[in-house]
Amino acid sequence: MRVEYRIEPCKSALTQVRGMPFRWSLNPYMGCAHRCTFCYVRHFEQRADRPSDDRYGRSIRVKPNVAEVLRRELARRVWQHEEVALGTATDPYQPVEGRFRLTRACIVELAASGTPFSIVTRGPLVVRDLDVLRAAAAEVQVSVYVSLPTLDERVWRTTEPGTAPPTSRLRAVRALADAGIEVGIGMAPILPGLSDRAEQLEAVVRAAREAGARGIWASVVHLRPGVREHFIEALARDWPEHVEHYEALFGTRAYLPTSVTNAITAPVRAARVSTDSPTRRRPVRPQPRQLSLSI
Repeated sequence: MRVEYRIEPCKSALTQVRGMPFRWSLNPYMGCAHRCTFCYVRHFEQRADRPSDDRYGRSIRVKPNVAEVLRRELARRVWQHEEVALGTATDPYQPVEGRFRLTRACIVELAASGTPFSIVTRGPLVVRDLDVLRAAAAEVQVSVYVSLPTLDERVWRTTEPGTAPPTSRLRAVRALADAGIEVGIGMAPILPGLSDRAEQLEAVVRAAREAGARGIWASVVHLRPGVREHFIEALARDWPEHVEHYEALFGTRAYLPTSVTNAITAPVRAARVSTDSPTRRRPVRPQPRQLSLSI
């Protein structure tokens, strides 16, 4: 698929969010070449009157000045050094980062200002930045979660067409863990009928633990407007036998009841407890010292 890269300088870098365990997010890019059929960002693209269908991911907006703008925002007297989350609206380590290195530059600025941060990504490219991540982790709280909802090859290839293979992501987890970075796995989203069998979920947890993941969390797909239309259309193409099940399961709602999602994620919780180990390598902890990071 041909991707258009649009250079659009930003006026602000940090975005204040609500209803999340963090107050601030940071996205060096907008749009994502991973083109996951279930991506929740499609909902926000539709609300902004931008394509949420198959055209999503064909145009990536690049913020070339994001690190400079971030530096100014972090230097403000009112900044309280709260956690900043990268990867909330687009993957910070999608392929475009290999060229522009904006996520790397932002990590340097966050660490230099004494600001803790977290990263969520499906991109093994994160291991390129082990040097700045390790240096940052000696100064502030740093955590990386690698998204890995399934090891099933067909489900991965079909629903996450632009992402790296699960095995590549597990190698990235191992590299991060070996470097002493606080690393975990995000099993999201779990797809009812496709990736929710107990043996599928347990296999992900075992592989994650073996790779050195300390934290593991899971969530079930939700289908808000913009996401629902695209996902059901893709489902009708790739697994037509499941369309009726999804329409009955979700009805007119976007989120499944807690009782349903808890039942789906129960095998994850059980496997997580059974595979926990107190001997797993401890991550790097912040220790005051002079930073020397390079972009």
